[in-house]
Amino acid sequence: MHHNFRIAITALLAVFLLSSCADRPSRVVLKGGTMGTTWSVIYSEPEQDGPGVSAEELQTLIETELLAINQTLSTYIPESEISLLNSSPDESSVLLSSRFSTVLDAALSVGGLTDGAYDVTVRPLVELWGFGARTREPVPPTEAQIQAAMVFVGAHRLSWNAEASTLSRPAGVEVDLSSIAKGYAVDQLSDMLAARGVVDSLVEIGGELRARGQRPEGGLWRLAVESPDPSQSRFIEALAVSDAAVATSGDYRNYFEYEGRRYSHLVDPRSGYPVAHELVSVTVVHRECMTADALATALLVLGLDAALQLAKSQGIAAHFVARGEEALEVHYTPAFEAYRQNTQAGESP
Repeated sequence: MHHNFRIAITALLAVFLLSSCADRPSRVVLKGGTMGTTWSVIYSEPEQDGPGVSAEELQTLIETELLAINQTLSTYIPESEISLLNSSPDESSVLLSSRFSTVLDAALSVGGLTDGAYDVTVRPLVELWGFGARTREPVPPTEAQIQAAMVFVGAHRLSWNAEASTLSRPAGVEVDLSSIAKGYAVDQLSDMLAARGVVDSLVEIGGELRARGQRPEGGLWRLAVESPDPSQSRFIEALAVSDAAVATSGDYRNYFEYEGRRYSHLVDPRSGYPVAHELVSVTVVHRECMTADALATALLVLGLDAALQLAKSQGIAAHFVARGEEALEVHYTPAFEAYRQNTQAGESP
């Protein structure tokens, strides 16, 4: 029996876990819901020589941690730290928690790396195009509406003091960390398990994963990237990882069509328009899921040529799926090669 934890939300390409056919007693699986999706944790039960920690205790610890993260980063919770920041008086200097500061600093770093292709202030454009919290008719906004929203977009409008952990922003400029929050939460859960003696684990939230150690059955954790075109094959790439995180971003699930044109949910903060290029999905392997999560989104916005160039120059392990003239094309950086499985990607490893 295969244990496929497949979570498809808001067009993020889910990554599949392919486990061994034989479940052994040492394998423990925990599950739950968070951030509008689901989470799962698979781990090897620690040796019982020490005090140990029960599955029930871990389940409670995980749920408590996820609640705390949401209370910091969720724009859907009116009293969350990020919601209070976005409603704070204009230009006021707000002291951020260490949790918030860590995530914001990482997001701004990725934004700088990509010259603004990734931007934590893009929310007004996402809402304008109908892909945010508010529902609206799938009709493209006017150029005037786009330009009006662009006034409030751009991380350069934020005044961030990393040393003091203080942030101020002009009126109308909001921070949204939803494109990095799941990756951060994966890291936090993985670290928490390791701190409690769980050395072999796979943590997953909404398709973003982080592996530590090895599978309960032994050997590297085996993962597969779902194909954007299921009619061709179920999976498009098989991976084997240990002590690494994997995040995938895709634009092929969440979109609308208007007068024969397809509009992706992924809005380029530099232009104000949804991305319209051949790149379909990006998978990034990195030591941190938080960074992998943000980079996958950033590289997808950049488009194939610019993304490949940046990923190669920065030594990023990245895998790209693009629309070719007749079929999907796969590209990847040299750093990604180490994780590729020598198996038929269309089948289970």
